[in-house]
Amino acid sequence: MEKLRVMSVFGTRPEAIKMAPLVLELKKYEEIEPICCVTAQHRQMLDSVMEVFGLQADCDLNIMAPRQTLSSITCKCLTGMDDVIEEKKPDLILVHGDTSTTFAGALSAFYHQIPVGHVEAGLRTYDRYSPFPEEMNRKMVGAIAELHFCPTENNRKNLARENITEGVFVTGNTVIDALKTTVREDYHFATEVLNTLPYKSKKVILVTCHRRENYGEPMKNIMLALRQIAETHEDVELVYPVHLSPVVREAVQEYLAGAPRVHLIDPLPADEMHNLMGRCYMVLTDSGGLQEEAPALGKPVLVLRRETERPEAVAAGTVKIAGVDRDVIVSMASELIESNNAYEAMAHAVNPYGDGQACRRIAEAILWRFNRRAQRPEDYQSR
Repeated sequence: MEKLRVMSVFGTRPEAIKMAPLVLELKKYEEIEPICCVTAQHRQMLDSVMEVFGLQADCDLNIMAPRQTLSSITCKCLTGMDDVIEEKKPDLILVHGDTSTTFAGALSAFYHQIPVGHVEAGLRTYDRYSPFPEEMNRKMVGAIAELHFCPTENNRKNLARENITEGVFVTGNTVIDALKTTVREDYHFATEVLNTLPYKSKKVILVTCHRRENYGEPMKNIMLALRQIAETHEDVELVYPVHLSPVVREAVQEYLAGAPRVHLIDPLPADEMHNLMGRCYMVLTDSGGLQEEAPALGKPVLVLRRETERPEAVAAGTVKIAGVDRDVIVSMASELIESNNAYEAMAHAVNPYGDGQACRRIAEAILWRFNRRAQRPEDYQSR
């Protein structure tokens, strides 16, 4: 019997972190021929993840351009995928999450009548413009996909509300699989300042902020809140790996440059980010992935957004929505800095996102779907 040609398509740093362990897992199965296709929607940040996990792309669309737009990303992905699909002739195309690469990859597969597997399926805010464009990307991919790999039971229920019940698997999140390979107690940072931070004597707070819906006034409020936190708490050090987006960099320079105990550094490779997260006190972020990664490492998270498509961690108590109001962000962060009870309640909440076996479940589900396994894989059961 011929091997299944399974093509994984991704293009951004967050996608790569979550797809890398799956690509590596697929290589373990003699029935599968894995094909790794990158669009390079984020060139530099993608490449750093590929290096960390030892991955080589079989196909590279190399689409990134200065100040690229959503339309240009989508068009370049679509046209680039035509040649890749014609050459590689995959039996299944895997896409991840909710980026423009994800949507274009799924749409291209549909145009070529190739089944799509959606990794990290079923996340919803039910607000089409927040996060933008991610909410509509994942809904449209959900309509195209034939296999839906949901991190949690709540994600499965979201799909059921949309009458998507066939080909749905609860697997846990692949990011938990990734953390198992990257976080080490003896880790030494290549970014030297991270080796010298006072993790034991001070409260090191990891910050990220980059989402499009936070551009403008929300981002200004967030930056001013971060500055106020640093200025009013002498026992705090903020570490902010600044996204490469020119919009983000301009805001950071305007409002945070020169603030006391604020370390503005370049984006970190996945392994450095994971190990910094493992050593920090807490996380302030508008990122989706960090809402899953930090709880797995026992770190409280304040989300710098008005809502989240990851309510499981909010329900578990390890994540709270701080929003984009300056005073609210400062108040919620200050409570965690000043109150040991408040901090411990969040730090010891149960992580709902997986047991490190998501990639195995996805691989087994693919083999079952293509009649290479008699038994449907078991669903992940959160504690």
